[in-house]
Amino acid sequence: MLQRLYVNNYRCLENFELSLKGLPSSLLVGENGVGKSTIAKVLDILQCIGRGINRVGKLIEPKDFAHGRSEVPIRIEIEVVLGGRIFQYVLAFELPDGFRELRILEENLLMAGSPVYTRQQAQVTLLTESRQAQFLVDWHLVALPVIQEQSKTDPLFIFKTWLAQQLIILAPIPSTMTGHSSGETLEPQKNGANFSEWFSGLLSRFPAAYAECDRYLRTVMPDIQDFLNEPIGKDARNMVVRFQANDTTLSVDFENLSDGEKCFFLCAVVLAANQYCGPFFCFWDEPDNYLSLSEVGHFVTSLRRSFKQSGQLVTTSHNEEAIRQFSNENTFILCRKSHLEPTLIRLLRDTPLKDDIVGKLIRGSAKL
Repeated sequence: MLQRLYVNNYRCLENFELSLKGLPSSLLVGENGVGKSTIAKVLDILQCIGRGINRVGKLIEPKDFAHGRSEVPIRIEIEVVLGGRIFQYVLAFELPDGFRELRILEENLLMAGSPVYTRQQAQVTLLTESRQAQFLVDWHLVALPVIQEQSKTDPLFIFKTWLAQQLIILAPIPSTMTGHSSGETLEPQKNGANFSEWFSGLLSRFPAAYAECDRYLRTVMPDIQDFLNEPIGKDARNMVVRFQANDTTLSVDFENLSDGEKCFFLCAVVLAANQYCGPFFCFWDEPDNYLSLSEVGHFVTSLRRSFKQSGQLVTTSHNEEAIRQFSNENTFILCRKSHLEPTLIRLLRDTPLKDDIVGKLIRGSAKL
C-alpha cells in the first residue's frame, strides 16, 4: 500500500517525509498544530484528484505556501504498491508573479520505475506500450483526471481507482450522519455525511458484507437485534436499528443514535468494506473521538486487527488508551518548535524517550 508520502512547502510541511513501508497500521501523535490534520489534507487533495476534481484553484490556494514563500513550488510525492507494482505520482504547483491562482509546474506518474506520463507545465507526454502521444493541458488543470484510460488493467485506471475508492480519509462528524440515503456510492466523504449512501453501495455490491457489519456491532452493542435499510420512496432509504432485551424490541432511527454508536456503525462498515472491496489505505483522524474510555481500546484494536490482514491504517490520537494499542515500532511523533518552524517527524523507537512515554505523548512534552 502506501510506502512514502513527501510534501514540501505546504503549510507546516517542509521537506516532510512519512515512510510507512512494512507498516500495516501506525499512529501519529503530537500536540495540536504540528501537522497531523495537514497530512490528511494532502491526502484529501490526492483523493479529490482521483474523484475527478482537477481545477487547481479547488485543490490548493496561495495561502497554502509555507510562510508565504510562493517562490518555492509546493511539491507532493506519493508512492504506493498496487497489485505488487510500485506506483509513483509527483505533483508540483507554482505561483508565478502576477498570478492569482496556482498552476501546474510538474506532474508525473510512474509504474515500476517506467513513466506512464510526464508533464512539464502545459506539455504532457503519454508513454505506454500501446500509445505514445504529446498534447497540451491547461496549466490550471491537473492532467490525471483528464487522460482517458484504455482498460481496467491500464495503470491510469488502477491508480485513479485507488485514489478515488481505496484511499479512505475519515474525520467523522456524527451529527452529519443522518441515516437517510438517496443513492449509492463506494466513495465515502471525510466527515461521514454520506455514510448511508456508502453503506447502501457496499451492501448492493457485496451483500455478504452485512454479516461482517453485524458481527462487529454485536461485540460492541450486545443488545442489537438487527439493522435495516428500509425504502421510503423510489430511490430513498432510511436506516433503522432494532434492539432487543427481555422479550422487548425497540426500533430506533439511525439519526437518533448517540454519536459514539454512529461511530461504531462507521467502524463496522470500514471493516466490512476493507474485507470485501479493499484493501484500503485508511487515514482516520482521532478514531477515539465520541467514545467512552472503556470503548477506545477495543475500537482501535478491531481496526488494527482488520488492517493487519489486508490494507493499511494510519490514525491520530491524543487518547491514552488509543496510544497504548500501538508500539514504539509504529508510533510516529510529530513536533514543531514553534509556528515559525516546520514539522519534524520520527518513529518513537528512534527517540530518547524512556520513562512515562504515554504521559509525555499525551501532554505534548515529547520533543525531537
